Amino acid sequence: MTSEEINIAFNEAVERVNAHTEPFPADFLLRLYAYFKKATNNYERPSSRTPIINAFKTNALFQIRGITNDEAKQTYIELVNNYFIYRK
Repeated sequence: MTSEEINIAFNEAVERVNAHTEPFPADFLLRLYAYFKKATNNYERPSSRTPIINAFKTNALFQIRGITNDEAKQTYIELVNNYFIYRK
């Protein structure tokens, strides 16, 4: 997959997640959060009002620190595709 194809698929996956109206499992949301932040070069600190949630988010980001943006996008795409294939 080229970088452009990855970007298109990533944006489609993001739109799919944003359009979904049912709640996602918390562990799944945490993984999506980390890969999305890495994929979009968003290095802002987590901004939850709950310190423990910020700690979980920071830990998730720390765990994926060694991957590239394209790898983060590809993993995000895979997570979304697998969720919608295997849910329920």
